[in-house]
Amino acid sequence: MKPVRLTALVIAIGAAFPAAAQSNEELLKELRALRDRVGELEKKLAAQPAAAPAPQPGQWGMTPEQAQELARIGTKAEALQDNFEMQGFKGLKISGQINPTWIYNRRADDASFVLLNGEDARYTYDNSYFGMAVLDFLKETEGGTIWHLTLAPERGTGALTNGGSIVHEASVSVPLNDLQTRLWVGQIPDWTGYEITLPAGNKLITHNLLFDFMAPTAYTGAVLDHTSGKWWSRIGLANFNTPRNGSGNKRPVLIYRVDYSKGEFSGWGFTGLHGKGYNYAADDTDDAGNALFPNDVGRNTQVHLLEIDGYFVRGDWSLFGQASYGQQKKAAIYRDDGTLRNARWWGLSGTAAYMITPRLEAVLRADYVNNEKNGGGLLGYSWDDGANGIGRGFGSDGSYSDGADKGANRYALSVGANYRYDENTLFKLEYRFDAASQPVFEDVKDGGYAKNNHLLGASVVVSF
Repeated sequence: MKPVRLTALVIAIGAAFPAAAQSNEELLKELRALRDRVGELEKKLAAQPAAAPAPQPGQWGMTPEQAQELARIGTKAEALQDNFEMQGFKGLKISGQINPTWIYNRRADDASFVLLNGEDARYTYDNSYFGMAVLDFLKETEGGTIWHLTLAPERGTGALTNGGSIVHEASVSVPLNDLQTRLWVGQIPDWTGYEITLPAGNKLITHNLLFDFMAPTAYTGAVLDHTSGKWWSRIGLANFNTPRNGSGNKRPVLIYRVDYSKGEFSGWGFTGLHGKGYNYAADDTDDAGNALFPNDVGRNTQVHLLEIDGYFVRGDWSLFGQASYGQQKKAAIYRDDGTLRNARWWGLSGTAAYMITPRLEAVLRADYVNNEKNGGGLLGYSWDDGANGIGRGFGSDGSYSDGADKGANRYALSVGANYRYDENTLFKLEYRFDAASQPVFEDVKDGGYAKNNHLLGASVVVSF
C-alpha cells in the first residue's frame, strides 16, 4: 500500500474550506493515528503465508485427484444401475414370511407343531392359513404395470383349489387411462371380510368362522379396478374356487368389492358374488360307489354371496365387524330322501383389540353362524363333517339328535394376544372355544360326538 501524504492532504482541505482551518491540527492527529493502524495491518498480512489458489469452477473445493475419483465412482454407479435395470430388478420388491405354529386340538386328541400341513385333515376346520411359508414378488414397471407372484406351498389358495399348486397369487395389474383405473387379471385371492389370508396381517392365529366357511378361496379371471378419492371399487368376471371350469360349465361368476376409507382409522366395505359354483352335494354316491344324482354330477349350481365389514381404530382400541349371507342351489346336506335341496346360511363376526403396551396387544373375537336349513351346508361343505363341526348332530344311539333335516348352528370365542418383538417378528397366543347347537364335533378318543371343542395355539410370524 502506498504511503499517504497526510500534510499535503490537510493543506488541500484547509485551502478548500478556510472555515475549517482552525481544526487542521486535530484532523492531522486523527489521520496519523489511522496511518499507524494501517501500517500495523500491512505488517501482519506480510508475515502470513501465501493463500492457496482458489479452486477452479466445478471442483467444489476438491483437488484434481479428488475430482477424478468422484467421476470414477459416478461412472461405476451408473454402470451398476444400468446393469440392475437390464436384469429386471428395477421396481422389484421381494418379501416373505414363515409361520411355524403349535396347536392343541382337544377333540382331535392331538398336540403338534404345524408347518406346511396342507393334507392334514385334523386341522381342516381351523384351516386359517397358519403354518405357512410365503415368498412374495412384486414388480412395478415405469409405465405403472404391477406384477404380483406369491408362492405358498401346501397352505396357499392354489393348494386348496388347484390340485396342490404352490401359487397363492399370480396376477398383473395394467393401468388403463391412468394409474387409478386398472385391468387386474390372473389368480387372485379372495377379498371378503376384515381379515386377510396371510398370517403377518392378522391379530390371532386362526381366522373367524365366516372367513373359513362362508367366503370364497380364490378367483381366476379379470377385474376392473378403480380408485377415486376415498373410494376403491373392483368388479369382474372369474372362475370361482377353480382355475378352470369343468365341461358343461361355461359361465363365470360376477364378483365385486367396494371399500370406503373415511380416514386412516375407519372405513367399511361390501362384497358380492353371483353365479354358479361347484356343487359337492351332487357327488354323493351309494355304498357301491354309484352316483345318486347322475344328472347333476359335475354341474355347477347357482350361488349368491353378500358381505359387509368395517373397522374403527381410536387410540389403543381397534374394532372390526362383519356380516355375511350365502345360499347355493341344491347344495344342502339333507338329501336322505333322494332329493337335492337348497342351502342357506348367514353369520356375524366381531373382533376387539387393545394395546396394553406399544408392543403387546390383547385380542377378543366372537363368531356366530346360522346353518339350520335342510341339515346345513356352507360354501364348499355339503356333507356332515365331524372335523369341522358342520352338519347334523348325532345322538348316542347314532340317530340325528335334532332331526335329519336340521343343521347345527356354530359359535366360536377366541381370546389371545400378540407381541411385536421387533420390526420383523410377531409372537401370537390364542385360546379358542368352539361350540354348536348339536353334537357335531367328532371325538377321536371314543368315536362319539360333542357340542364343543377346545383349541390352544402359539405361533411366531417372521417376515422380511
